Amino acid sequence: MKIHSTAIVDQGAQLEQGVEIGAYSIIGPDVKIGKNTIIGPHVVLEGHTVIGEGCHILQFCSIGAPPQDLKYKGEKTFLIIGDFNSIREFVTIHRATTEGDSTTFIGSNNIVMSYCHIAHNCKLGDHVVMANNATLAGHVRVEDYAVIGGLTGIHQNTNIGAHCIIGGASAVVKDVPPYTMAAGNHAKLFGLNLIGLKRRNFSAETIKGLKKAYHTIFRSQLLLEDALKKAQQEAENIPEVLHFVEFIRLSKRGTCR
Repeated sequence: MKIHSTAIVDQGAQLEQGVEIGAYSIIGPDVKIGKNTIIGPHVVLEGHTVIGEGCHILQFCSIGAPPQDLKYKGEKTFLIIGDFNSIREFVTIHRATTEGDSTTFIGSNNIVMSYCHIAHNCKLGDHVVMANNATLAGHVRVEDYAVIGGLTGIHQNTNIGAHCIIGGASAVVKDVPPYTMAAGNHAKLFGLNLIGLKRRNFSAETIKGLKKAYHTIFRSQLLLEDALKKAQQEAENIPEVLHFVEFIRLSKRGTCR
């Protein structure tokens, strides 16, 4: 381990092999840091926070602070961060409230750019990209490979689907279905994220199936429930199409249209 002489690391903190702690950083007593993770200067890690291996947290981040929720009264809650995440300058990530499983969770291989905020009880999958100043309110769920543009705000309890892309400076108040593009204030859908799907090597058959389902659900004259039934019948057991349909069916806030 390489710990700068000015860093303050509580004796109760658990640091694995290869961890580096930069100048003036503060590591609390209940923090666990996985091997080969690098903590830059002026970083504060506190609370019951677990960080996986191979992460890089740059300067002036605040990780594991109590949630900004008036109902929170200091209960024991958690923040878990997976492996190989890049968390850039001035990012803030909060522990959970006692609602749900009392855990804020971030998966692996994510990029969280400068000045982003991830609030209490959020759940992020893997390979998510949050551009500068993107903000997640409490209880937001983000599926794998989603891309959230800079200066975008996501309303609490909103779900962001896999492989979608949200344009910069958007205000998202309803769920964004997987594999789509959304942008605006308030955010609207602009079709499928075709460039992203091709870059992720989705098959032509899958893309064709998603196009058909998108048209049935959002551009036909059918009532939503009828459109979902028709889209599912036409899905031909393509997993991505079935996920697309089920995501919309289970939406509690309603989806962007």
